[in-house]
Amino acid sequence: MRFFDSRLVTLLLAAILIVGTLGMVRPDIFFSPLNINSMLLQSSVIGLLSLAVAVTMLTGGIDLSINATANLTSIVVAILLSRMVPAEGANATLQITALALVIGLLVGFGCGLFNGFLIAILGYSPILATLGTMTLFIGIGTVLTGGNTLFGISAFATLGRGSALGIPLPAIIFLLAALVLSLVLEARRFGFYLYLYGANESAARFSGINERRLLLSVYAVSGVLSAVAGLINLGETNSANVDYGTSYVLLAILISVLGGISPSGGAGRIIGVVLAVLILQFLSTGLNLVFQSSNSNFLKEFAWGTTLLVVLAIGGRRYSRLDRASAQTPTVKAGSAVGP
Repeated sequence: MRFFDSRLVTLLLAAILIVGTLGMVRPDIFFSPLNINSMLLQSSVIGLLSLAVAVTMLTGGIDLSINATANLTSIVVAILLSRMVPAEGANATLQITALALVIGLLVGFGCGLFNGFLIAILGYSPILATLGTMTLFIGIGTVLTGGNTLFGISAFATLGRGSALGIPLPAIIFLLAALVLSLVLEARRFGFYLYLYGANESAARFSGINERRLLLSVYAVSGVLSAVAGLINLGETNSANVDYGTSYVLLAILISVLGGISPSGGAGRIIGVVLAVLILQFLSTGLNLVFQSSNSNFLKEFAWGTTLLVVLAIGGRRYSRLDRASAQTPTVKAGSAVGP
């Protein structure tokens, strides 16, 4: 693994430049504690979904069902809570909330494992498999809700709107998830296998890596991260539906590529994804503050696309297929075998 990464330096400089510019334009609002907390809160859900996409892209695959998984998780948990706490305005007990949390994570795990089964066991293309499951999960969610929005689910209000030490709890969860995922990918054998497989599938197979187990694990992780995003959104909005965040899939892919994750696999770091999430959130909030008009959404999307193209142009050369593993993968201690 390289300690100096030109892409990360570029992203960091871009973040500083954007914050400095917007801070000078609207210093009274942009640097206010309320606005900072709002930006951190808004970036948590898309940040978790971006991590879910990034970990699959590192294998050379992709997961287009992340948002559908998140929405299906929130719907299942909302229905469960409405059955277990039928009285309107009643509070769920800690045991019920914990049970709902576990079931929600299991829903995400099951969705991810199903994706992994289609890709690793049946040999489906990742983009086609997850496109199909995205439609499937949306269909299941529509049947469960009848196409309606479920309201009044307050059991996860603390998860979605709570804070610790003045920092929104969803932002803490996102940063902890990014930290754990980064440590696993850069300091554990699983990460070495994942990068090696993404860089060269044939070499990974000849090295004895269990391809099926690896892909099942990766897509299960993606499903769990998506489920956490769904639970946070449920707590933040007290509602669940199948249409929430329809643009999040493309935005998560944009963030992953902007953060340096190679679309062909084998290269990229999680810290780059975190920086990319913050950059796009700064742009979104800043443009809403500066251009408070009906054209702000257009300007926001224009700025996102322009930022992606500029960072790709400035961010340095692409890694070749041959040196990705040595440039971006964690090193393995001498004497450790490459294998399952």
